[in-house]
Amino acid sequence: MITEKIQRLLATDASGARIADVRIGLGYTAVLLESGQAGVAYTLREDLRPGCSPFSGQRPLASRSAAELLSGLGSGDPLERTIGLATANALICRRGVDAFSEGDILDAVAFGPDDRVGMVGYFGPLIPLLQKRVASLTIFERNPARGAGLEPPERALDLLPECTVALITSSVLLTGTLDPLLQAAARCREIALLGPSTPLIPRSFADTGVTWLSGLVIVNAAQVLRVVSEGGGTREFSPFARKVNLQIRGG
Repeated sequence: MITEKIQRLLATDASGARIADVRIGLGYTAVLLESGQAGVAYTLREDLRPGCSPFSGQRPLASRSAAELLSGLGSGDPLERTIGLATANALICRRGVDAFSEGDILDAVAFGPDDRVGMVGYFGPLIPLLQKRVASLTIFERNPARGAGLEPPERALDLLPECTVALITSSVLLTGTLDPLLQAAARCREIALLGPSTPLIPRSFADTGVTWLSGLVIVNAAQVLRVVSEGGGTREFSPFARKVNLQIRGG
């Protein structure tokens, strides 16, 4: 699995790093390293266990080794997976991201009037812009209240083979559904993983068909942790991060 590759590729980075702080917010979870870098990942609140204490893992999280928290990517607990991915993103930020372009995915991918785009996850700001550029946009979203005309996520496996471009939320790394989605999108000209959860480590996606990683590099960790603690999301912490795109040559 791709999450296992991420753990292997970051093992050396994680072995020498420790955790300064963890914030589990309603929208996102943030992890701060003692060296000052931070990473975020989507909080799978829809999948949390009921009750007043949804996190059942070992506490405290602060002062633990990054390797311990990174191993949560392989956990059966949704919050441990979220913390693991946020830790991975913090480690990637500490390592540094090379050869990227700034902006969102619309600045990176050349969309054409004949393109049929499948969007897994609801990226509201992109929707009206894409609808002006492409032949069709099909959105697969687990929350039907987000808008009209949405398809349930399970329909993506049937309809992505008809698309020319696939835009996939990186939160599927946490739900374990990325591999079947990539198989369904195998004939797409471009496959991009989007969102603040995106691990900007191209080697993890070699030979998967993914052609773009579109995510964030946090530049003001303190402000991002504040936003996460206050229940904020992408719109609120975007001023404290850089939107970046990494192309994966050869997919």
